[in-house]
Order: sequence, then structure tokens, then C-alpha cells
Amino acid sequence: MKSMPVAPIADLRVAQLIDANLDRAREGLRVVEDWCRFGLDREDLVVTLKDWRQRLGRHHHDSYKQARSTATDQGIGLTHPAQQERHEPWHVVAANCARVQEALRVLEEFARQPDPQLAASAAAIRYGLYDLEVTVLQANAGKKRRQQLQACHLCLITTSQSDLANNDLFRTVSAALVAGIDMVQYRNKEASDLQRLTQAKELANLCKKHGALFIVNDRIDLALAVDADGVHLGQDDLPTDVARGLIGSERLLGRSTQFLAQLQKAEAEGCDYLGVGPVNSTATKPERQPIGLAYIKEASKATQLPWFAIGGINISNLEAVLQAGAKRIAVVGAIMNSQDPAASSLQLLEALR
Repeated sequence: MKSMPVAPIADLRVAQLIDANLDRAREGLRVVEDWCRFGLDREDLVVTLKDWRQRLGRHHHDSYKQARSTATDQGIGLTHPAQQERHEPWHVVAANCARVQEALRVLEEFARQPDPQLAASAAAIRYGLYDLEVTVLQANAGKKRRQQLQACHLCLITTSQSDLANNDLFRTVSAALVAGIDMVQYRNKEASDLQRLTQAKELANLCKKHGALFIVNDRIDLALAVDADGVHLGQDDLPTDVARGLIGSERLLGRSTQFLAQLQKAEAEGCDYLGVGPVNSTATKPERQPIGLAYIKEASKATQLPWFAIGGINISNLEAVLQAGAKRIAVVGAIMNSQDPAASSLQLLEALR
């Protein structure tokens, strides 16, 4: 619906200011809208942004456009060095959200008397954009994590025995990160909650420093407390829908599977990645019967999700796992129990490549 026409504003400067900020707000909204459409594939956000842009368009009366004078506008062509520092799409999105919010505030202030409908719309959209910006930036973070996950080939899972000695834990994980591992999963079944929190914080910082994903095993509360990239759950842990409701859509959710039906269920429920195993018997879970390579072969044909073969995998048996169809592996003892974790990590990475 077209807004009610307004009488031409006596002060030409105010009309020009309103025209310029309507242009600025609509252009900025289009930038964010297109990223939500093409970059995030979020139809819900696109619908909202398009509606806001069209609402502002209905307020962009001819009287404002006719007051426009680019020849006398001293701001035409001005740039700022900060514009060259937007190296990622989300930098552009954040900058344009701020641009729109500023323009809407100007409209709200200067249009309050001559065009109260415009002022009211500007205020409503501005407050709505505050929340939508958070949603967009969270979606950006989720997209980046999933891109990292696709490129990930080696996940290091920590062991409770080594975790009891902090220095050994941090030294081992740090060496593996320097060597180039893509992902660390913190697993500790024996320590107190306070010790787990301290260790998880330190490991999260190490992973962030090296650009690796940091996942917490089982404990969603701990994952949220240290701002982990995600959580990994077993078959006896929380259902996927409950876990997703707690961690949100921007964090990764992994699920261990021991046979094909579990894999298919986890994929249908919206898990981001899967564990497939145990391939061999392990010291970590000695009670678990190994599944051998047959399930690895099934998994390689059954899903497009990233999945990690796991269970007693080391450099001596890795080739058989790869031949069965695995492209990613998760290891514990092959690195955590190594005398030279950096060298062991490099050896595994080279074999995976």
C-alpha cells in the first residue's frame, strides 16, 4: 500500500537529507538481502528484508527525489580506508547493517514532523534490523564452520588419561595443531566439571589461534560455556532435535554411528557430520565390538555428509581404511600417545592427502 503523500518540505536541505538516507537505507538492505539469498540460502531473511526495502520505497515520494542535487552534494564520492578492510562477505554484511541503521535513525529524527509515517516506519525497521543482524551474523558463522568441516580430514580426540595432566594435554594438542590438524574433539569422562571447563577453555583458545574447529564431546553445557564450534553426541545422548534446540543452527552437531540405519537416521535429523566406527577395537572403548571395514564401505556410498572413520586407526592400518572409502579419520592414541605428536600428525595428514 502506498503511503499517504506528503506536502513538499519547505526546507530543501531536509528534503535532500531524507532522499539521501532513503537511498542509503534501501541500498544497504539490498546488499544484506542478496547475501541472505545467495550466500546463506535463507528465504525467511530474504522475505523480511525485501518487505522492509519495499516499505521504505513506498515512502520515497517524488517530492524527495525532485529535491535531489548530486551536483552540490559534498559527500558524493567520499570513501574511507575501512572500506578496503572488508575481506569477507560477513564484513560487508555487518558494514551495511550499520549503514542502514544509521540512515534509519536520521530518517526517524528529521522526518518526525514533516512525514510521521516515514519516521514510524524507519523506527520499526531499525529495531527489527538489530535482531535480524544478529541472526545473519550467526548464520554466517555457521556457514564458515560448515565450510571448514568440508575441508577437514583429520580430527584429534583427546583421552581422559592424558587429560589428567594439563601440561601433557596442551603440549600434545598444540603440537598437533602446529602440524596442521583441522579439528579437535575434547573428550574427558573422568575429570571434575571445573577441571573440564578449565581444559576446554584452553583448548578452545588453542584451536581458535590455529584456525581449527573445536568440538566438545557429549557436554552441550560445556560447549556453550567455552563457545565451541560444536558438540559430538553418541547414540545414548540427547536426541538430535533437543540438542539442536540448545546449540542453535550455527554450531556443528556430530553423531556417532555403528551401522547404516543409525547413519541414515542421523542424516535425516539434520546432523552436520558423522562418526563411523569403531573400525578396530580401542583402548578408549574396549567394550565396543569393532565393526571392521564393511560399514566403512557402506558409509562411503550412503551419505554426502562429512563423516570420520574412527576406532584404533593409526598409520599402519590407515591405508586399508582409505581403500574402503574413508576420506576423513578421527584418532586418539595415534597422536595422544605418541612420543612425537607433531610428527605423527604430519604422517597421518600426508597419508590422507
